[in-house]
Amino acid sequence: MTDFAKVNCVFKPDRKLNPTEMLRAIKFAVSSEFEAIQIYQQIMESTDDKRIINVLKEITEDEKKHVGGLYKLLEFLSPADNEIYQEGYAETVENFTDGE
Repeated sequence: MTDFAKVNCVFKPDRKLNPTEMLRAIKFAVSSEFEAIQIYQQIMESTDDKRIINVLKEITEDEKKHVGGLYKLLEFLSPADNEIYQEGYAETVENFTDGE
């Protein structure tokens, strides 16, 4: 599989990804989006400069939209995984509302 984890990995793979590799790549992309959100939030908490905060808030919102799009891709690419995600979602809602 192509090494997506290296920041300096800029070469084009010599072949297209197979379905399993594509699923892994999209999952890695989701993780990367969440990591970017965390970094931007830490930067915002580290400054009083409203200009920086405003720009990073907008970028953070864009990253969250990317996560949504990538989750939708995961839903299409792996319906079986999506069923498990939905079970976890339902269990969490149930546990969360039981704790009120």
